[in-house]
Amino acid sequence: MEGTIKSNIKNGVGTITFFHPQSNSMPGEQLRNLAFEIEKLGKDNSAKVIILQSEGDKTFCAGASFDELISIKDIETGLKFFSGFAMVINAMRKAPKFVIARVQGKAVGGGVGIASSADYTFATEAASIKLSELAVGIGPFVVGPAVERKVGTSAFCQLTINATEWQSAQWAKEKGLYAEVFATTGEMDKGIEALASKLAISNPEAMMMLKKVMWEGTENWDTLLLERAAMSGTLVLSEFTVNAINKFKQKA
Repeated sequence: MEGTIKSNIKNGVGTITFFHPQSNSMPGEQLRNLAFEIEKLGKDNSAKVIILQSEGDKTFCAGASFDELISIKDIETGLKFFSGFAMVINAMRKAPKFVIARVQGKAVGGGVGIASSADYTFATEAASIKLSELAVGIGPFVVGPAVERKVGTSAFCQLTINATEWQSAQWAKEKGLYAEVFATTGEMDKGIEALASKLAISNPEAMMMLKKVMWEGTENWDTLLLERAAMSGTLVLSEFTVNAINKFKQKA
């Protein structure tokens, strides 16, 4: 596998870093590994808070791997692939500690879903967002509940329907997806370090209880997101989607 997932714990702060050479896009195996790493740090008592970040400057996460999407030939494989995003979102949701996302660049599709599933998201002004799924013949079914929970139904519909249009980091902040937006990555990293350091010495039990309260009403997501994954897994087999993805790949 070309991508990597790395994690470390220092001074009570657990950091998970993912990377893929194709704009930090996500093959299925990488999604499953990322979910596993989040669950692992969630159970590790030496990590009081989790930071989720990616390598590189330009793109936080480009969403689903087009190479893998185009290789899906049956519903079972499609379900397995899109279930990877469900696993990551549910791992972030169920982690008994706060997850901070560091969004240093553009987020597309599943990348917006990951940014939305964090409890507190930092971003730079370069971190514009787009839910591009409809443009390739599917829809943001799996990430939809996480994005809509953060930005509200109206903004979610805007992102979903206008699938080729980028929205700015400032727009994402106004809608509640980003908690803070910074001019530079250096300033953002200082902000992240300050908050993570405070949380690392806060009461773990209080944070765990707060997390449960904040995610109240999402208890059905284990089932819901798998049902949504099946919807995407079916659509990705259509001739429309295969042709649309091939066109996108040629542009890339």
